[in-house]
Amino acid sequence: MLSEGWQMDVNGKLTGTTVMVVDDMEVNRYAMGTVLSRAGHRVVPVATGGEALAELDARLRKGTLPDVALVDVGLPDMSGFDLCRLFKERPHTAGMPVVHFSAAAVAPVNRCQGLDAGSEAYLKVPAEPLEIEAVVRAAVRNARLRADDRALVRRLTLLSETIVTIQAARSLNELADAAAEGVARLTGNPAAVFVLDQDDRLHRGLSRDRIPVALPDESADRTVATLLRRLARGQAGVQLTTVPAQLWPTGFFRPGVDHDARLALAPTQDSRATVCLASPARGIRRVGLEGEALLAQLAQATALAAEPLLMYQVERHVALTFQHSFLPQPHRLPDLPGLDVAVRYVPASRQTEIGGDFYAALRTDEGVLTAVGDVVGHSLEAATIMVEIRHALRAYAVDESDPAVLAERLDRMLQRYHSDVTATACLALVTPDTGRVRIANAGHIPPLLIRGDGDADYAKAAGPLLGVGLPHPEPTELFLDPGDRLLMVTDGLIETRGTDLTASMEQLRAAASGSLPGLDALCDTLLACFGHEREDDIAMLALRLG
Repeated sequence: MLSEGWQMDVNGKLTGTTVMVVDDMEVNRYAMGTVLSRAGHRVVPVATGGEALAELDARLRKGTLPDVALVDVGLPDMSGFDLCRLFKERPHTAGMPVVHFSAAAVAPVNRCQGLDAGSEAYLKVPAEPLEIEAVVRAAVRNARLRADDRALVRRLTLLSETIVTIQAARSLNELADAAAEGVARLTGNPAAVFVLDQDDRLHRGLSRDRIPVALPDESADRTVATLLRRLARGQAGVQLTTVPAQLWPTGFFRPGVDHDARLALAPTQDSRATVCLASPARGIRRVGLEGEALLAQLAQATALAAEPLLMYQVERHVALTFQHSFLPQPHRLPDLPGLDVAVRYVPASRQTEIGGDFYAALRTDEGVLTAVGDVVGHSLEAATIMVEIRHALRAYAVDESDPAVLAERLDRMLQRYHSDVTATACLALVTPDTGRVRIANAGHIPPLLIRGDGDADYAKAAGPLLGVGLPHPEPTELFLDPGDRLLMVTDGLIETRGTDLTASMEQLRAAASGSLPGLDALCDTLLACFGHEREDDIAMLALRLG
């Protein structure tokens, strides 16, 4: 790209460039400067290599480096070739083109030395003004092309890095954040990215360089959603458009500042959702047509990366509908004489994960059967099989109460109908009149018994997973006293990647023993301690004698 000071005259010649002339002879500097000034260039004359380096340092602080340097070969403090090497060794001046000149005869081998040092050309003076101007013009144009190529390579690298990041996103909001950061790096300006999904919900991401105050409110989001619906109507392919500042909400790019917004919109393949990349229009203009083309590519890549997340979102909604429909809510638990029960269910915080966790509380001929379990895997299938297990358990419990027998029947059901699926479950049969509890544990976290005095310990109950076809041991037996509480949870409450499950279970035991009395207090305390941003669903059931 041409710098702001460069211009073209009617003959297509570059004017307005800044040329540094380095020559220890004042008369030569004057002559060269006169020729260049008459051609419309700004001239910076210096006498020595040391003065040239000092001048560049001063201009670097102001951001006004020369566009080209004409350097005499024979300087008093260093050769012009050495000065050129020093220019090229410095990162901020390495791209500045250098033209060597000399009034004395220079052997071809010395001219080659200048080219090896990084100069663009060699000029024998005195020279015709047209020749001097042509050499300067060629040097500046070549430098411009190289700078453009480097900028393009840099942007292509940024584009590739951003695409890798957005493809690894696990939610639409995470995707929008990653894409916004990529737009900001490509354009050098704050950016916002929006995904308008098939249910007209707007998912937003902002680049990190935006000042983190005065975030846009819901009204701003509604305005953007309305704009996107209007712009995306009938759209095919990527669309680049500018929205005037009076129509674009204030604050998405810089708090309290109005901007014309340059948008790159891309629909998903089914056209049910729209991705929008937004940045200040003035900043987009600075990156030029190539930059806009890369922005369009990023919009398309973001739309492609959004498609599986949108599919997961639909699948997650269906799965949660299954879970909430088939898991009895606390106010809809069956009447369980002699027993108080509290339950909790918390979906995974990761929006793309769908679990198969469940709980159950059933009246049987011999008492109350409680259960928690977890189908291995995260998918709509896992949620569906969870529903099957709950229904099977309800059916088996009509004429059977022994938890070990029930575990074996569930095991056979999985082997026959879902041979590639396993599940964990813990079943407890409670006799309220006597406080007797019989526990069958199929690969699950054992129940935690919290005594009335606050002492807590896990029941010594273990057994194989459901679905593997191994025999289940006789139930473990314990007795509840008035005031005792029995807690059954799925591992989503405490399991953390990189942390030993035994250590997490000990933390759970300590938290439960220190909780306030009551079932709701116990459940709420544990969710407050462990239930934030979990990667798996949480099912929890707590009981005590009524």
